[in-house]
Amino acid sequence: MSALSAAGGTGPVQAELARIELDAMRLASGPTGEAGEAAGQGFGHSLNQALRGVDGKEQQAIDRMGAVERGDSDDLVGAMLASQDASLSFSMLMQVRNKLVGAMDELIKLQL
Repeated sequence: MSALSAAGGTGPVQAELARIELDAMRLASGPTGEAGEAAGQGFGHSLNQALRGVDGKEQQAIDRMGAVERGDSDDLVGAMLASQDASLSFSMLMQVRNKLVGAMDELIKLQL
């Protein structure tokens, strides 16, 4: 298991991130299913960094909203902006994932 899926998150966003990470690992591996050196350090690494960035934004938004709810902070606007930023980042990640999966499906359908 990866670091994101082993982090213990049980919410729907964490589950979706884990599913995206599995898809990214599948895409980064070649048609034989074995990840090559270049894929593991190049494209796969980039996808992993993007996943971690989106997860970091979500965790920051959760922390800021929790601080506002507990009364530790009065920065409601900042918490809402962080929440919207995390939401937009996740939506963008989903669109990129959908494009990658679609492209991979098209490549699989090509007749050689």
